[in-house]
Amino acid sequence: MMAAAPPAVRDAQRQLAPVDQVATLLLAMGKPAAGRLLKYFEPDELKRITRSAVQLGAVSPGQVDAVVESFAGEFSGGASLVGTAQEVEKLLAGLLPADQVADILAEVRGSATRSVWERMAGVSESVLASYLVKEHPQTAALILSRIRPATAAKVMGHLPLPLRNTVMRRMLSFKPVLDEILQAVERTLHEDFLINGSRNSGADTHAKMADIINKMERHQMDEALTSLAESRPKSVEILKGLLFTFDDIVKLAPRARTTLFDAVPNDRLVLALKGTEAEFRAVVLGALSARVRRMVEHELNGGEPAAQRDVTEARRSITDLAMDMAGRGEIEINPGGEDDALIR
Repeated sequence: MMAAAPPAVRDAQRQLAPVDQVATLLLAMGKPAAGRLLKYFEPDELKRITRSAVQLGAVSPGQVDAVVESFAGEFSGGASLVGTAQEVEKLLAGLLPADQVADILAEVRGSATRSVWERMAGVSESVLASYLVKEHPQTAALILSRIRPATAAKVMGHLPLPLRNTVMRRMLSFKPVLDEILQAVERTLHEDFLINGSRNSGADTHAKMADIINKMERHQMDEALTSLAESRPKSVEILKGLLFTFDDIVKLAPRARTTLFDAVPNDRLVLALKGTEAEFRAVVLGALSARVRRMVEHELNGGEPAAQRDVTEARRSITDLAMDMAGRGEIEINPGGEDDALIR
């Protein structure tokens, strides 16, 4: 088993974890001496050390001296080292079977990239859109070109139209991206979303503000957006892409409307439709089955008047349901495409 490493080494810029110290020591020792030690490690320990060595980067002379005090004389001239996949491959070659070396490096090399781009699919579209608005359009285009198309399409729907068009043009004119640039973007995303994911998922101000505004009355919502537009026009564009009101139900694709109202109790729908315009009511009724439609129409035509507060609450519950269903991927509230007409 791996021996306990000395206390973490500190310098003015960086702190090496125990596994990083082991990787530093092995790289500093070189292949012959390191080879005599590697055979004593378990496979899981080898993977941990290899992963650390690949991601180690530059280690300053002072840190190397602190880790390998017994070799201070060898490094007294200011030698430093850089941990890279190539260096680790050289170290392992000949010491372990070639297939084992390939398996370890394939896992280590691929894990970081896979974890970034695959796990980005779990980031809220509104959070990612808010992040991209602050970045250079070329960076935004690169990120959107690397994530899953379905996720990228949803993020695009939250971007302000001018930025969306700019990003799409840049995506169409991409040239090969240097590995150094791609790695820098991956490191940044890893830090901003994966390491600090909990912070980002819960702290997106636009998503929180949109949730608050969605709960307002229609005239209050309009007043809030008008006021914000004077000082934060870009934020208002993002917010508009996140808002969904009862009036927006007619903008849903027919399939989405049908799915939504299948989950709404009839009495709540009747209450929500009271006081609506005939055209709006016709669109909603058109999403219902013939039997349910007849029941709802009968209640609307012969029912008693309802309190404004009860009607507002019924409408709000339906819009909340729509937002929840959209969050689960059951419907699309901002498709941004052609009407998804049903064909029978």
